[in-house]
Amino acid sequence: MKSSSKKTAAPKLPNYVLVVEDDAILSLSLQGALEDAGVKEVVLCTTTDQALEALRRKKPDAIVLDVHLADRDDGWAVAELVETLGPKPPRVIFSTGAPQDIPEDVAVLGCVLEKPYDSADLVSLLGQPERTGIIKRLRGALGAK
Repeated sequence: MKSSSKKTAAPKLPNYVLVVEDDAILSLSLQGALEDAGVKEVVLCTTTDQALEALRRKKPDAIVLDVHLADRDDGWAVAELVETLGPKPPRVIFSTGAPQDIPEDVAVLGCVLEKPYDSADLVSLLGQPERTGIIKRLRGALGAK
């Protein structure tokens, strides 16, 4: 019996990921997992203000966003902001122990990982093609003209 020599391509991970998380142990764990998986640049922010400053400096490919931060209880406001950053906004992954706290109209802006989760789940999710809903498809079509 011949064995198949086809190799599956490694998932395409983003080059630059912004992690907005106020739990130092979790953020360092996520940083290590992302770098080990091949993400070239991981920037850690513990507050909304730090996240906004990082967004001013450079647009990330993806954002891992805790929604309850030490400085604000509505961390999802960052997700609402990144939707305005142009035709291809960063991919958003909400990282929270309280997914029910994310308003429905905001939750559709990204995927939700409920804490606690394995960092391998985050890496796997970032390696999957981004789902494109009707709003994103319409935005892309309108922006292309």
